[in-house]
Amino acid sequence: MTARAKKPAKSVSREDVLKAALKHAPFDGFTESVLERAGKEAGASEDDLARLFPEGALDLVEAFSDWADDEMEAALAKKKLAAMKIRDRIKTAVWARIDALRNDKEAARRAGAFLTLPPHAAAGAKLLYRTVDRMWRAVGDTSTDFNFYTKRAILAGVYSSTLMRWFTDQSGDEAETKAFLDARIENVMQFEKFKAQVKARTKDWPSLSDMLGRFGSRP
Repeated sequence: MTARAKKPAKSVSREDVLKAALKHAPFDGFTESVLERAGKEAGASEDDLARLFPEGALDLVEAFSDWADDEMEAALAKKKLAAMKIRDRIKTAVWARIDALRNDKEAARRAGAFLTLPPHAAAGAKLLYRTVDRMWRAVGDTSTDFNFYTKRAILAGVYSSTLMRWFTDQSGDEAETKAFLDARIENVMQFEKFKAQVKARTKDWPSLSDMLGRFGSRP
């Protein structure tokens, strides 16, 4: 009688470990011990954890952010964004990202606190940029000029401040967060309107390079 062949070990993914970690993160935050505990619960070996999360808890937070971005994109793909005004697209995108975190609100708050620590600030900025970049692309932005960067910088401020407001919102139906987001978007729209007016009024002005060239060509 031959020995029964062993089934190959199941491959453990980052999402498997993240799912287990989200049970503990609301209480203990994103720590190395939480990562180790989640790894055991997900069936990951030490080698698996080292491969999937080489930066430890920081990579666990990154996995959480990437997962939320994926959920946001999937939700936005079902929306008729092309028929919306730009302000409504932005509003829809911000809420789609918040909705992705809704069932893990306290874990998201703990992740935000983790990323505000000085050693993690650079990673926090990178993840925020990645999120707003995916937001803009999901709502149809195709800019490649200087506007590419200004749009993302502005949306980063809108999204991050709205997220912080949502973390502390105790109002019914999240009315305070909705009002806050509406106000931030209105500020952005007014700024964009002002930029357009300035551009229209100065379109016939000589460029800076032309002016410098004139100064340099004195007899």
